[in-house]
This record gives sequence, C-alpha cells and structure tokens, in this order.
Amino acid sequence: MSLAPQAAQPGRIPLKAWTFGRGFALSMGVVLLILAGAMWGVWPAIWRELAAARPHAPDFTVLASLSPVVKIHLCTALAALVLGAVLMMVRKGRTFHRAAGWTWVALVMTTAVSTLFITSLNPGRWSLIHLFTGWTLVVLPLAVMWARRHQVARHRRAMMGLFYGAFAINLAFTFIPGRTMWSLFFG
Repeated sequence: MSLAPQAAQPGRIPLKAWTFGRGFALSMGVVLLILAGAMWGVWPAIWRELAAARPHAPDFTVLASLSPVVKIHLCTALAALVLGAVLMMVRKGRTFHRAAGWTWVALVMTTAVSTLFITSLNPGRWSLIHLFTGWTLVVLPLAVMWARRHQVARHRRAMMGLFYGAFAINLAFTFIPGRTMWSLFFG
C-alpha cells in the first residue's frame, strides 16, 4: 500500500477546493454589495428606513394597489417557497414528491415568466434581479430532464440551487426598504 496521496479523479473538484470557492464567491458578493451601496450613497437612506420600521400585519391596501402581474408573481412565489420547503423535508422519489414536484415546477415557471413583465425597479427595463429569471428559465427544464433520466445527483443540485438561489436569497431582496414586501409588512 502506497502512502503517497492519490490523484483526484479527472473532471472532479476536491471537496475542500469546492467549499473554499463557494465561500470565497459568497464573501466577494457581500463585499461588492456593500461597496456598491456605499458608492451610490444608499446606506444612510436604508438605515433611516430600518430605524423607522414597525412590523405589522399585512397592509392589504398595498396588495390592492399592485398590478395583476405583480399579484400573480407574489402569489406563485410565496406558494413555491412554502411548497419547496415542504419538498425539502419529505422523502424523495415517492408519489407525493413527484406530484408536488410538478406543481412546484409549474409555480416556479409562472413566477419566472411573470418577472419578465415586471420592470418597476428600472422603469421600462429589466434590472439585475432579472438575472435570476434567466438562470431559472435555463436550469428548471434541465432539472426536470435530469429527474426523468434518473440522474438524481444533478437533479438534486439543480433544484436545491433554484430553491435557495432563486427563492430564499431573492426573498431577502424583496424586503429591502421601499420595495413592495417591505411596504406590505413594515411600511
């Protein structure tokens, strides 16, 4: 038996390098977000809004004033978030997982397509958040294809990436002061 370290399999990234790379990318993203906010001078305004925030029950007048596309987007996104959390907890491969999975795919696709018609951050144009839409419209069909081909590991990575990236992280962006969800619960 040789004591020399074994070479990694071709095409595979060692776990430590993969973990370091993701952590580094996340850290750099946070740093860039902070620098961008400082450069545009938005942090003082955000801190003022946060200091004045008073959590309350949903303000239904805010919901009534939304356009139909935003209402569809909001309802399907929240339903997909809840159903996705349930799907993360249940046993995979069973009938419930498959049926609920198809429902989740329909909700996510509706949410993604509806974002193409929402341009309120940049009036008349898409914003950087729409990059999540493009990513979702590419990855979601691939994840379904991988599930149908029984490529479970690829399917799992894609679906977890969609759930955490397109929903959980994006949910944090919706609560930025001045946006709809902020106005609904804190404004």
